Amino acid sequence: QQQQQQQHLPDANTSLATHAAVASSALEAMKPLDGPKGKRSSKHIDHMLASNERWRKATMQVMPEYFETFGRKHSPTYMWIGCADARITADRIVNVAQGDMFVARNVANLVVHTDVNLMSAVTYAVDVLEVEHIIVCGHYDCGGVKASLMNVDHQAPLENWLRNIRDVRRMHFDELEAISDPVQKQHRLVELNVQEQTMNLFKTGVVQKRRVFTAKSPDFPYTQPRLHAVVYDPADGILKELAIDWGKILKENAAVYNLYQLPDD
Repeated sequence: QQQQQQQHLPDANTSLATHAAVASSALEAMKPLDGPKGKRSSKHIDHMLASNERWRKATMQVMPEYFETFGRKHSPTYMWIGCADARITADRIVNVAQGDMFVARNVANLVVHTDVNLMSAVTYAVDVLEVEHIIVCGHYDCGGVKASLMNVDHQAPLENWLRNIRDVRRMHFDELEAISDPVQKQHRLVELNVQEQTMNLFKTGVVQKRRVFTAKSPDFPYTQPRLHAVVYDPADGILKELAIDWGKILKENAAVYNLYQLPDD
């Protein structure tokens, strides 16, 4: 399955993507603003507007038709569901072209079925944009995950949201309690949370219906959308895909969650 997936993954290094990366590299990498909170910036965002103009000019120099192309087309290949953490910016982490990644973010990258915002984004991505992959990305040093490991009431609505991670902790309580190192326990909960949120995507009718349709159609080289559970480490910049036997997990839970019948994949 993984070999087939790698053979058919769309190549982001198209002319557009390559030129976009060159244009981006023309700008200097900058560190986040430093200093005491509340005093790190002026009351204006003129520096952002100026930075935007430098980026626009650099992009136009490399590829004059860049913005004309994006002005008339929105056809991303991937959907990224990630954390709202400011360090976890999808397009920079994987260096894809602007326009190739449809992004939804929230605290601790949760896929909650009562979250109308995210469910609307998933439905739009699958039914309208017809993305080929959905990536759920968690990250180590996640504030939401660390907070859910504390027996502290963080007050509504934040505590209501964190309860979804507490549920993941409950589901894997014995495994987590066996980890004595607090950092390693947090890391493992990050991974388990990504796994459960990805599973929540598999449960949805919109994802199942699309996967059945593409699996049965000769027009698609593989079942779509492919779902990927990944974790990013902001301490070293490494993104990894978790080794999860989705075929086994989906088969074990088919009697409960299957809304559409998918051929063996």
